[in-house]
Amino acid sequence: MTSSDIADRIVEAILAQKLAPGARLGEQALSMLFDCSRTLVREAMMQLAARGIVTVSSRRGWFVVEPSEAEAREAFEARRVIETGLIRSAAPMDKTKLDKLKRHIREEKQALKGADVGRRSYLLGDFHVCLAECLGNQLLADTLRDFTARTTLIAMLYQSTHDAAQSCQEHVDIVKALEAGDTARAEALMAQHIGHVQQALRLDTAAADPLANLRAALAPVSGPRNDPDSPSSPTYLGAVL
Repeated sequence: MTSSDIADRIVEAILAQKLAPGARLGEQALSMLFDCSRTLVREAMMQLAARGIVTVSSRRGWFVVEPSEAEAREAFEARRVIETGLIRSAAPMDKTKLDKLKRHIREEKQALKGADVGRRSYLLGDFHVCLAECLGNQLLADTLRDFTARTTLIAMLYQSTHDAAQSCQEHVDIVKALEAGDTARAEALMAQHIGHVQQALRLDTAAADPLANLRAALAPVSGPRNDPDSPSSPTYLGAVL
């Protein structure tokens, strides 16, 4: 187990929506989990901090980032520039690479039928990394993995309403355009796809109501009223305090 392996596992967990924005990443807990030294864990955290995936507090430790609205817009703009540019400048894709993308989409469709939301989320995000690899640019594929992780965190933080089946179908359409050699259409479809994902975010909620998250958390909860210690009781605030 290397520091890069630990960093990769954390990014995969974010893509699978198993690590939420603001999640604490304790060095001691991670060293026990990965059966390694805290020094190795700290190296992994420093790598992720440099890549914009985690942040550190001098008193509280390491945390998964919570992107601001401005950072959310910048992340989607960066993805739009990178992914459309990759498609525009790439050479025609050969059958082997097209078959790899088609296999990926079959896995996406299979995941959509199942109950494993984490696998579904991971595959939908990983499609973009797979596409960059198939277009022949490993460096940008690695960059896209980080940007996709950040936009996954953004989707969780800003309550995305984007439909997973729609994302999968848009992936299908992009690959069909690439298979037909219609690069211009593939580029336009990618820009449209990223736009759809961004438009599904509730980015204006916090600006309109700065107490929106706290208001939702402290709203009355329906359930038994005769047990004040019950998690379903309106007086139980253990989940939010």
